Amino acid sequence: MKVQIQRELWLQQQYRDDLNYTEATINHLSVELTRQFAKTLPGIKFILDSDVNAAYLGDPAAQSTSEVLFCYPGIAAITFHRLAHALYRLELPLLARIIAEVSHSETGIDIHPGATIGRSFFIDHGTGVVIGETCVIGDRVRIYQAVTLGAKSFPRDETGALIKGQARHPVIEDDVVIYSGATVLGRITIGKGSTIGGNVWLTKDVPPGSFISQARIRSDSFENGGGI
Repeated sequence: MKVQIQRELWLQQQYRDDLNYTEATINHLSVELTRQFAKTLPGIKFILDSDVNAAYLGDPAAQSTSEVLFCYPGIAAITFHRLAHALYRLELPLLARIIAEVSHSETGIDIHPGATIGRSFFIDHGTGVVIGETCVIGDRVRIYQAVTLGAKSFPRDETGALIKGQARHPVIEDDVVIYSGATVLGRITIGKGSTIGGNVWLTKDVPPGSFISQARIRSDSFENGGGI
């Protein structure tokens, strides 16, 4: 890991005018960043345990947590993501993105390493899921295949260049379920305990406890999966 961090720090100098590292500085930083990354690993393991348990409890087809751990692409994807996100937070975006793309290639699930994802997260099936850079996802969220949590538009400055770093992806609060094929775009909030039905296209805030389907919108609470 230390060597990989060194390589990224050298590369960062090639495209950042504000950096002028010496070899000694890079050696020192790589050791310190490796230590900081290592300190995150126990916490990552703890959260991953909650992800595995959420998948086991949330899928009636799961026979054991071992099956979930070894066979579920959503677990592989969230494992890669939690490691990549830790590197992203340490301002090592290239290493983070490489890990994310390995995950994308292996699982068909595309999660940007900048996305913030809470505990007990479960992606069922998973193929075609896309989660954008500034997306914020709460605890106990479950999503299905082909869900997109994306940007609605990209702000530009007066020269027409894209403005980077602005929040442009959805906020998904705790205990939300998003069914297959749903597309949620822009910096909108999906309220706690809501369910988004299959193939819904959504660009507006949703209050807590809502049920959104293609046919109608209900804002009262209901049993999980009802009407879908």
